Amino acid sequence: MSRRIGPTSPALSTTPADEAGEPEETGERETHPPHRYRARIGALAAGAVPVLAFPAPGQAWLAWIALVPGLLLMQRAPSGREAAVRGWWFGSGFILTAMYWLVPSIGPALPVLAVLFGALQAAVGYTVHRLLHPPLTTRRALLALVVVPAVWVSAEYARSWPALGGPWALLGATQWQHPAVLGLASAGGIWLVSAAVAAVNTGVLIALTAVHWRPRAAAAAATVLVLASGPALFALREAPVGAGSVTVALVQPGIVEDPQARFDASARATAALVGQPVDLVVWGESSTTADLDHDPAALDALRGLAATTGARIIAGEDARKADGRISKDAVLVSPAGVADRYRKIRLVPFGEYIPLRPVLGWIAGVSRAAGENRAPGSAFHLLPATDRTGAALPVGALICFESAFPDMARTAARDGARVLVYQSSTSTFQHTWAPEQHVSLAAIRAAETGRPAVQAALTGVSAAFDAQGRELARLGTDGTGSLTVRLPLTAPGTLTWYDRVGDVVPAGALLITAGAAVAAVVTNRRSRASRRPAQPADGAW
Repeated sequence: MSRRIGPTSPALSTTPADEAGEPEETGERETHPPHRYRARIGALAAGAVPVLAFPAPGQAWLAWIALVPGLLLMQRAPSGREAAVRGWWFGSGFILTAMYWLVPSIGPALPVLAVLFGALQAAVGYTVHRLLHPPLTTRRALLALVVVPAVWVSAEYARSWPALGGPWALLGATQWQHPAVLGLASAGGIWLVSAAVAAVNTGVLIALTAVHWRPRAAAAAATVLVLASGPALFALREAPVGAGSVTVALVQPGIVEDPQARFDASARATAALVGQPVDLVVWGESSTTADLDHDPAALDALRGLAATTGARIIAGEDARKADGRISKDAVLVSPAGVADRYRKIRLVPFGEYIPLRPVLGWIAGVSRAAGENRAPGSAFHLLPATDRTGAALPVGALICFESAFPDMARTAARDGARVLVYQSSTSTFQHTWAPEQHVSLAAIRAAETGRPAVQAALTGVSAAFDAQGRELARLGTDGTGSLTVRLPLTAPGTLTWYDRVGDVVPAGALLITAGAAVAAVVTNRRSRASRRPAQPADGAW
C-alpha cells in the first residue's frame, strides 16, 4: 500500500518550490480533517492570550511571547487558506476579549465587530504559513522577521481608521509602563513598538520550530537586536533639563450621577486648592452639562474659582447648544470668562454617535448606545492657557477617545503644545479593564511626542506622565478629590523623531505587505505554470 505525499504535508514535501523557500500551491480541493474546528477554536482562544499583557491584567512581559500559540496554529495549518481562517479566528478572539467591556454600549454589535476586525488578521495567518511552514529555511526565516511584523502593523493600522473605530488595543500599548521600550515610540510611534513585539514573537516561533541551527541563530540575533533597540533609543533621548515646570491639578469628583451635583463636587475639589501654587486645573470630560456661553451662573462659578486659585481651569462641557445639537468641548476659563474652547472632533462610535443610524439605530434600544449623535468639531487647535505668572502655556487639550489617536497628539506637539491634557469619563465601564486601558494611552502619547501628558477622569483613572512616559502620579477609580503634580517641561520647539516624520512605520509596513502580496501572486502563478502539462507537438496524437 502506497502513501501519497503532497503539498498538504509540508513537513515532508521536497518540491523545488519548497527548497526555494516558498510553499507549493496547488489547484486541488483542500481537504478538511475532522479536527479543523478544534484548531480554529484553539486559535480563537489563543487570541485572548495577548490581552493579558494589556491593562488591567498588566502582564506586559507576556506580550513578547503571547502571539506564539496563535502563530504556531497558523504555521501548522495544512494550507495557506486554512492558516488565513485560523488568523481570522485568532483576531476575532483578540477583539472579543480586549473590548468585552463595550457590551453595555454596543450590545450584540460586539461579536459582529470582532468578526469584521478579526478578518484583518487573516493576512497574518497566511503570511506565517507561507514563510514559516516546515521545513523552515534561513531565507524564509529572515523574510518572516520583516514581513510578519509588517503585516501585523498593517492590520492594526487598517482597523485604526477613525471611521472603523480607532486605534484601541494596539499590541505596542502593552508596554506603556516600560519607558525604556517606549523609546521606540519616540522614533516611530506606537506602530514601531507593535512591530518590535510582533518581531520578537516571530523570532521565538522560529527558534522553537526550526530544525536547522541557521534559522534559529538568525532569529535569536534578530530578537536580541529588537529587544535592545528600545532601551538604546531611550538612553539617547535625554530627559528635559532646565526647561521649567508647571503644576497641574486634576479634579476627580467620582461617580456622581446628577449633573449639578457632579459640577458642585468638582467645584469643591477645586476650591480646596486655594493657597497652593497651581498653574492649571483640569476637570474631567462632561464635568458640566451647562453651555458656558449661555449659562451665566455656571460660568460665574468657574470664573470665581479661577480667580481664587490663581489658575486657569479647563472644564469638560457636554451640553446642548443653541442650534439644538449636543457637543463635547474642552473650555478654558479665566477670571475674565471663557478664553477659548476646543470641540471634540473624533467621536466614539456607538457611544457618541451611531454609524449609519437609519440602519443601525436599533442598537440604542438594546444597549446604552447614543440616543442621538453628538456634533463633532471641525478642526483641532491649542488652548492658549497661561501659568500663574502669566507666561504662555499652550495646551493640547483632547477629549477622552482622542487619546487613542497618535496623529492628534503629534499635531498638538508640532503646533507648539507644552502639555498634553486629556479629559475622560469612563463611569459606564468603571469596574472593567477600560479605565486602565484608557489611562495607558496618555503615557504612550507622552513618549511619542516628548511632552508631559495628564488625564483627568471623572471617576478615574486620573494620572500624570513625564515627557518619556514615566508615571508621576495617579488617582485610581476608588479615589475622589484632586491630584496635584509638578510636570517638568521640555523646551519650546522640541520635537521627537516621530513628531518630525509621522507615520512612516505603518506606511512602510503597508509597502512591505503589498510587495509580499505581489510576490506571492507571481510565485503562485509560476508554480502553477510549471506544473501545467506540456502541449503535444503537431502530429503527436
